[in-house]
Amino acid sequence: MDFRVATSKRLSGDGGPLGGSIVADTGSRLSLYETAPNVEVSLEEFEQFALDRLRVLKGIEEVRARRKRLEELDTVVIDLWRKHMRTPNAADLNKKDVVSHFVLRLAYCRTEELRRWFLAMESALFRHRFRCESSDSQRKLMDDYKLPFKAISVAEFEVLKDKLGQVCRSLNQPLPTADSAYYKVPFEEVPDLVANRKILLGGGHAFVPREQQLALLVVGQFRTRLSKALVLTNRKWTSVCAEDEKDRLAPIVESLSTRYLGADYTQPDSKRDISSKDLDNLAKTSFPLCMHHLFKKLREDHHLRHGGRQQLGLFLKGIGLKLEDALAFWKNEFSHKIGPDKFDKEYAYNVRHNYGKEGKKTDYTPYSCVRIIMSTPGVGDHHGCPYRHFSEENLRATLGTLRLSTPAVAEVLEKVRSHHYQLACATAFEAIHGSPSEGINHPNQYFDQSQKLLQSVKSSEVSAAN
Repeated sequence: MDFRVATSKRLSGDGGPLGGSIVADTGSRLSLYETAPNVEVSLEEFEQFALDRLRVLKGIEEVRARRKRLEELDTVVIDLWRKHMRTPNAADLNKKDVVSHFVLRLAYCRTEELRRWFLAMESALFRHRFRCESSDSQRKLMDDYKLPFKAISVAEFEVLKDKLGQVCRSLNQPLPTADSAYYKVPFEEVPDLVANRKILLGGGHAFVPREQQLALLVVGQFRTRLSKALVLTNRKWTSVCAEDEKDRLAPIVESLSTRYLGADYTQPDSKRDISSKDLDNLAKTSFPLCMHHLFKKLREDHHLRHGGRQQLGLFLKGIGLKLEDALAFWKNEFSHKIGPDKFDKEYAYNVRHNYGKEGKKTDYTPYSCVRIIMSTPGVGDHHGCPYRHFSEENLRATLGTLRLSTPAVAEVLEKVRSHHYQLACATAFEAIHGSPSEGINHPNQYFDQSQKLLQSVKSSEVSAAN
């Protein structure tokens, strides 16, 4: 792939990891993204376009898990699109659409898990956008990309009308009228419909009603083409482009799949006065499972390896634990095994470093869900995401200690089996708190939502008592 990404000085020539000629300008707002755009974008646009599209895909992932009706999902997806993909100049929307897709294709082509997620979310986005297009726009897209689906003529409909009516009656569906739109499709494209006798066959074709099945057929074509393209993109990126762009595009591309898009928890919450003596109670009421597990292992073993110290320590910083209290907390725990002097020599520096008081004075940010999920804990490590890294048996037992009901545990495990780890965490949150979650994208967000709900309950109880 090839498209030019300019710096502030604007680059000339053909260089870049994405290229070809743009195909999205087909008259339809939809594209199958078969060829990368030959357009020039700044580095800022390259990154921002991708982040905006990523917000749409993340939103789709969350609402799909809520099991809304298809019509409701159509509305939500279009609202997400309008919110995040809007451009100052309407004529630039097409450019942003295509460029953002190809940038994220680079970011998500690199592993099987990333490809699977991107394929599912982009297919869902395409499906809902396609469903919301007019019949003329849908037909134009199929013609432009030479999809093997052709609308039958009025004359063909009149010939087939009685047989189509028989199929509708057998399925308890409304009878077709002159306004009904049917498409002639090679029968091998719809094996499930053929096997279940839900479609009229004739002359090697299936006659598919637009309202019920056309979107699925077109999405199937989209998904197949994108799946193949992701594999090819990965080969080219790893063999050529990653090295060529290691100092310019590669850092952006390789960070996108773990990028956190929510609130910034770098600075400790100044509104909270949290000390080390509060942590045991807070861990029971408001820590997400990843932090609850780390805190429990620290209390039991009086030690955590580096990955666990980083994950838990930055989380505690984000909820409002001040540096002095953090040093006292970690020193008290580790001193059970190594003594205070060794802690001061070998571990205190790391605590101060996380608070921006040592080294480059960088104020480090608490880890997001995506970063934790993508981590690779080894033997003896306790960091990572329990929903991702625990065995099902271990996770089931751990959820039981949180007093989740059997149906709630089953629902969480269902999300885990589908690789929806953040949704599994949100489901656990709702079961524990008895209240809907706003979505979980960050452990500190989980904590904030929990504390907000608990404070609300406490305020209600005080008001009732008065």
